[in-house]
Amino acid sequence: MTHSSTAPATAPRGVSQNDGASAPVDSAYDLAALVAARENERFALHSKYLNEMWVRVLKTIGYDVGFTRGLGPYLWDRKGDRYLDLLSGWGVFAVGRNHPALREALLSVLDGEFANLVQLDVSVLAGVLAEKLLAYAPGLEKVFFANSGAESVEAAIKFARAATGRAGILHCAHSFHGLTYGSLSMNGDEIFKKGFGPLLPNAREVPFDDLAALDAALKGRDVAAFFVEPIQGKGVNIPSDGYLAGAQALCRKYGTLFVADEIQTGLGRTGRFFAIDHFDGIEPDMIVVAKALSGGHVPVGAVLTRKWIFDKVFDRMDRAVVHGSTFSKNDLAMAAGVATLDVMKNERVVENAAAKGERLLASFRKMAEGYELVADIRGKGLMIGVEFGPPQSFKLKAAWNLLETVNSGLFCQLISIPLFRDHKVLTQVAGHGNHTIKLLPPLTISDADCDWIETSFDAVIADAHKAPSAVWSLGKTLAEHAIKARMSG
Repeated sequence: MTHSSTAPATAPRGVSQNDGASAPVDSAYDLAALVAARENERFALHSKYLNEMWVRVLKTIGYDVGFTRGLGPYLWDRKGDRYLDLLSGWGVFAVGRNHPALREALLSVLDGEFANLVQLDVSVLAGVLAEKLLAYAPGLEKVFFANSGAESVEAAIKFARAATGRAGILHCAHSFHGLTYGSLSMNGDEIFKKGFGPLLPNAREVPFDDLAALDAALKGRDVAAFFVEPIQGKGVNIPSDGYLAGAQALCRKYGTLFVADEIQTGLGRTGRFFAIDHFDGIEPDMIVVAKALSGGHVPVGAVLTRKWIFDKVFDRMDRAVVHGSTFSKNDLAMAAGVATLDVMKNERVVENAAAKGERLLASFRKMAEGYELVADIRGKGLMIGVEFGPPQSFKLKAAWNLLETVNSGLFCQLISIPLFRDHKVLTQVAGHGNHTIKLLPPLTISDADCDWIETSFDAVIADAHKAPSAVWSLGKTLAEHAIKARMSG
């Protein structure tokens, strides 16, 4: 079935019918034709109307290839070259891009002409999605839906304060919970905070994986909630075996809510449905999810919480709308969430993530034995960090120190850029000033994709151990760019 609508006969006031178009578009509302007609303006449009600095970054590092198509774990650029996507939209495309079941679910909502967002009603799909999510979270009985991970974190902050009557919020160093004001107040990287203060005055930071520091911070009994990522996204930092259980016990002792931020780690990313499932006895008071729940199509986030917390917020009929979000339970988002969970179950996506992650981690660890620049390999499932560190040999050490003097963490670009340029593998550095390359591929990758990953990383890391080489020539160019940027700033 073709889904289209007729374009208005007259354009809005002040806009001509073909305003801005470089080629005529058929009268049927064809977005594919619109995109094709203006593809050559992709970066010019963004420079003029959106974030010009981001366009400059892409052009500087050679990522301005113009992706035009995505399917499963693959992307295609304007020239038709195929790439393996190890970024997956920062973890959004857990079931891959444009999964047919997701597309079918969304089209069925549009075809069904549902009475969406009536507001003075409730959604069947929201109820179904909440039921499905809570089946994975024993002890949690209520769900609040939001539009994103950050918005879900904001809700969890409000719920924690309402439930405990306390103002304090605690988070870990190197954490990332979002970029809105409440979530930004719990950001462990100062570069995101600079220029946006003052932030929440009652948000405090403790070291990750440090129970003594957590104990000291909670003793005052003024902390509403402790927010923690079971595995930190910025660096792929994994806690020691007893940390999360110990943190939960301390929270119980001092009357603080224990909140697991599973926005990136949840829904199978680590080879379990939740990352907390790797650790015995963890039963958070709230779990925050988003990213993968969207299926990559319609933004959605959720707070899974204990009933008594929920009831402290919505405690009377005149407070039934004391917190909410206009678009949060829209039928497209709910359908995307339902379809995503069904795909994960029916196609054993979580099990695939565990198996492929085990293979890749073993391969990287074996690879690391022969390369002095590789400092550590860590991860669970398909959340993997490859950390680089100072080499021992004189020639490599001199080159490393030069890059570090210019810009800490710059070496990782010497790995990620050749991976992209020469091997068509898209990946990311795990944080500002970080020495870790992070892999967050779709959870549906195959053994052939693993071959592609292993071969590509091995070739690029091997080249980095040759000095001089193309990799270190790239390093010199990047260092010059960084010096120029610093001088102009």
